[in-house]
Amino acid sequence: MKFRYSVQVMTVALGLNVASIGAVHAQASDAPASEAPVGGGTKLSPADTQFVQDASTADATEIAASKIALKNSNDPHVRKFAQQMIADHTKLSHAMAALVSKKGFNTPPSADSALVGKLQSLKGKAFDQAYVEQVGVEAHQRAVDLFERQSQSGTDAQLKAAAAKALPIIKHHLAMAQQLAGEMKGQS
Repeated sequence: MKFRYSVQVMTVALGLNVASIGAVHAQASDAPASEAPVGGGTKLSPADTQFVQDASTADATEIAASKIALKNSNDPHVRKFAQQMIADHTKLSHAMAALVSKKGFNTPPSADSALVGKLQSLKGKAFDQAYVEQVGVEAHQRAVDLFERQSQSGTDAQLKAAAAKALPIIKHHLAMAQQLAGEMKGQS
């Protein structure tokens, strides 16, 4: 019940956050991430560009890994967590794409193929443990660090504000993953 309530609260919070960022559903491009910005937008600094690339990769990995979770996991809590990750990270990804596209930057999502490949080969409890630990806990800890750094020291004001607004969502994902990992250890 507590987990369900957390997911519902998170969904409402994410909706408000995305609305406040002014998210527009943007289509991902097939252009390589290394392409220089095009168009009349403001260019991003190298550090801001790196943040956008890292955040886009994190979102794409979360989405891809969570889609695998829906196929490879039999645990209803893992599956529910995966569904929430797909929904939330899709919204965050679209919000980021909408923001940076105004600055003339294309950020095609590119998942961590090594991690996704590893997860594809696992099933059942082995999958659940790897997914929750590596995607749920470890990846969200890295994302919290990434978004904290950007919200504190980013040079683009809009990107800095977007990172600050997304941070509570990512921290909540981490807390959800830690709770799920603890429940799984308790069942072992």
